Amino acid sequence: MPNAPASDIYRQYSYKPEAVYGVAPSSAGAQQFRRATPNGFDLKKDTYQSNEIRTDFQIADLRHGVRRVVGKLGGELSCKTYADVFAAVLKRDFTAGASAAGVGLTIAGAGPTYTVTRAAGSYLTDGFKIGDGIRLSVGALNAANINKNLLIVGLTATVATVMTLNGSSLVAEGPIAGCTVAVVGKKTFVPQTSHIDRSFTFEVWYADLLQSELYTGNKFTQVAVNLPPTGIATIDMDLLGQNMVPAAAQYFTSPTPQTTTGVAAAVNGIARAGGSIQANLTGLSMNISAGYGGGPTVGTNVISNLAANKPVVVTGQISAFFDSVAMRDAFINEGEIDILGAFTADNSANSDFQVFSMSRCKLLDAAKSVGDGGIIQTLPFQALLNYNGGAGTATERTTISIQDTQA
Repeated sequence: MPNAPASDIYRQYSYKPEAVYGVAPSSAGAQQFRRATPNGFDLKKDTYQSNEIRTDFQIADLRHGVRRVVGKLGGELSCKTYADVFAAVLKRDFTAGASAAGVGLTIAGAGPTYTVTRAAGSYLTDGFKIGDGIRLSVGALNAANINKNLLIVGLTATVATVMTLNGSSLVAEGPIAGCTVAVVGKKTFVPQTSHIDRSFTFEVWYADLLQSELYTGNKFTQVAVNLPPTGIATIDMDLLGQNMVPAAAQYFTSPTPQTTTGVAAAVNGIARAGGSIQANLTGLSMNISAGYGGGPTVGTNVISNLAANKPVVVTGQISAFFDSVAMRDAFINEGEIDILGAFTADNSANSDFQVFSMSRCKLLDAAKSVGDGGIIQTLPFQALLNYNGGAGTATERTTISIQDTQA
């Protein structure tokens, strides 16, 4: 009898960064990849058909040529799970965000925005930015103000204007001495210098067939994040790689298990565009293209390297009910807007969250269509380098910044 066909549910994906492009790293320390779609990796080859002119009217030969790996992976957005992916496409590792200890704080406001004013020192000098998700701790703060996720939506040297990510309230108080303000987790963004160029080895292990396919020299070429108005946020990833080696034994025998962080949904969090909180969005998507490419060379049947020969390009699309002319006019006048999305794993005050911040964007269209509930405006955009940002300012000098509380 024939063997039973392989089942996708038994197929395990594990990966590890490479120290040398195209060379599989040691088998220890790999990470099992968390996915939500059945797509995966394939080895592709160029083929060359003989063009000999023959009197027998037949083709006498065909050769295989350059190998390349094409990968497509899909998942549901969650903290930590895809931190390696975002770091690779933005070409910078995640690093800890800003913090300030021993600060005297005064909290004021009645919601939905509040101000957190410090008695001394500077948020800007300390490295805080608009779009940072922070928590307050230490000091004799009211319990309603401690360890609660706050998104910075406005910033000066001494005043941070914030919103709670779960819509709960802060209590006005202060000044309270000896407090700590800290960005939660870590951040990455497209840097000005010292860009990383990271490749990965992926193993696809068919546990029901006891077969391994080891794909080397993989680089993430594009990442797409989609946040629908209802449902779970998704992430789709494209990869290009160098080669595949089959085997009857598993290579990454003891990978770290898949992450267990909660998945994000666009209904939990905050979306802002053009400096205003958007309660009328019907969709938000972002695409990051890493700009990798490579060509064949004489004497080898693999691509010797995938080079970063183009800039990181960040595009996306907002769709929203047409209840204001602000976004339409930004398109008409070629105005620049910010786009900011912070999305949580649940509705608790200190839930895990991720923030996607693009402080300088241009809209590319403002087409309208009729949808359920009213007229919908579709607004594709491109994010651009914010050359006014950087050290000592309220924004990063970058195209996009990503924060992950578990990275």
